[in-house]
Amino acid sequence: MKRWIGFIFTSFSILFLSACGTSEESSSSDMNEENEQEEQSAGEFPIEVTDGRGEEVSIDEKPERIVSLVPSNTEIAFALGLGDEIVGVTDYCNYPEEATEKQSVGDMDFDVETLLSLEPDLVLAHASSAHGSEEGLKQIEEAGIDVLIVNDASSFEDAYGSIEMIAQATGTEEEAETIISDMKEDIIEIEEQAESITEDERKTVWVEIQPPPEIFTTGQGTFINEMLETINAENAAGEEEGWIQYSEEEAVALNPEVIITTYGHYVDDPSAEIKERAGWEQVPAIENDDIHDIDNDTVSRPGPRLTEGTEQLAELVYPDEFSN
Repeated sequence: MKRWIGFIFTSFSILFLSACGTSEESSSSDMNEENEQEEQSAGEFPIEVTDGRGEEVSIDEKPERIVSLVPSNTEIAFALGLGDEIVGVTDYCNYPEEATEKQSVGDMDFDVETLLSLEPDLVLAHASSAHGSEEGLKQIEEAGIDVLIVNDASSFEDAYGSIEMIAQATGTEEEAETIISDMKEDIIEIEEQAESITEDERKTVWVEIQPPPEIFTTGQGTFINEMLETINAENAAGEEEGWIQYSEEEAVALNPEVIITTYGHYVDDPSAEIKERAGWEQVPAIENDDIHDIDNDTVSRPGPRLTEGTEQLAELVYPDEFSN
């Protein structure tokens, strides 16, 4: 009887261990299959990409020749490691420096003939200008070239989406993941540093996008407003939405403690010009000589340099807190 019980116990143990082994092998096999599928789906072509219009764009093969029609797309493409694939850009694509060495296809009104002569297999267009370029883009598509219209970004999340979209279309998802992860980490660090600024120390900032006679500033729903919130500063025009035109009297009435201009690339000395304006003498920013110019491209172009722009803005508004 004891031998019979021992036999049953031994048999049951063998069956149990065998079942476990089979289960583990099956689980391991399933995991390997899932990993293989993930590896295959990342960068695998053909691929369907939902563009900035919400339309599906089919891309059969990994693009080897790319033309970018806006500076932000160009910056993103180079950051994704696609410098060699870029064969055409616009006159305004000035970063990185390598972009200026590429063949230009014109300005916002690109030359279709020049573009087609470059024989691209992918054209990176943009939602902000696609409406005015419908005829040219249609000619490009009729020539059998894929056209991806990238979304018009107005927030960091939108910019992450732009990077992901271009990466998906070019098989560079891993590079995009690294870029976005680094950007998010940089923003978190800036936010944490800005937490030391008390309510009494919080500064009101007037950001001047365009000087008189037609003064423009920026309100909610823009990169600059999001940057000011990130560094714990108050946007003087923060109650407004988008890009707003102000009169000089309206701007002065806001009494900003800091003035940031973004047009130093075409005005020699914005600070001197502002100081000479009649009626601006008692504005706190002018009394304290707290007027600065920032690189417009880093605070307006959707792409990896947005965090650089946020850091520069933080250092200008709060030099004691961020200069180190």
